[in-house]
Amino acid sequence: MEWSIQELSTAAGTTSRTLRYYGERGLVMPSRLGSNGMRFYDESALGTLLRIRILRDYGVGLEAIEEVLRRDVDTVSALKEHAASMRHHRRELSRRIASLERTINKMEGGEQLMADEVFDEFDHTQHREEVEQRWGKQAYADSDRWWRSLSDEEKQGFQHEQKAIATAFGEVAASGADPSSEQAQAVVARHVQWLSGPTTVTPGYLKGLGEMYVADPRFGANYPGYAEFVRDAMSVYADRL
Repeated sequence: MEWSIQELSTAAGTTSRTLRYYGERGLVMPSRLGSNGMRFYDESALGTLLRIRILRDYGVGLEAIEEVLRRDVDTVSALKEHAASMRHHRRELSRRIASLERTINKMEGGEQLMADEVFDEFDHTQHREEVEQRWGKQAYADSDRWWRSLSDEEKQGFQHEQKAIATAFGEVAASGADPSSEQAQAVVARHVQWLSGPTTVTPGYLKGLGEMYVADPRFGANYPGYAEFVRDAMSVYADRL
């Protein structure tokens, strides 16, 4: 089955001009040209366009998307990864909405708020199993104890820094810089400083964490389209520790 450029742009909620631009960049290529020069697209182009739309919704720039699409990953496997990541986000969003609604109801009802309930949407225990399997129960217990010792303000600051670091990684990856570049290594250093609060960062720990960012879509969701860049940058940094 195939679609004309107008049909595909309408179905995808984009424009013919955007599809032509994607073609110029080698992202979404027409399967054939009609006698009048009309562009037609097949299912392969449809799948690629879907991947682009998903990554764009994650805030990934075109340069980073080009890098993602250059990888030797078939479209079906890639879409399965995206689906797994989106299911994780859906579960997280549902949990956060429920937590916020409980807080709102208590505030409207004049009930006393408990800090643990208010910050339940930021569940630091959600990756307990992975941490214990990779680094042992003591490692999780130590980090859990550290987290519970923080004030509400410190917890918010810690979470804000994590998001800022993820954004910084994305910006460096989109710039085309190498994982070993000064810019990338500066972000890793910031990441290591952030990690040093709850744990002791060793070369093995850093490399293992980087691999987890790529292998587990729940972690990779924090670095959409550039988790491999983050892993490689962390590996370079670990080799220099």
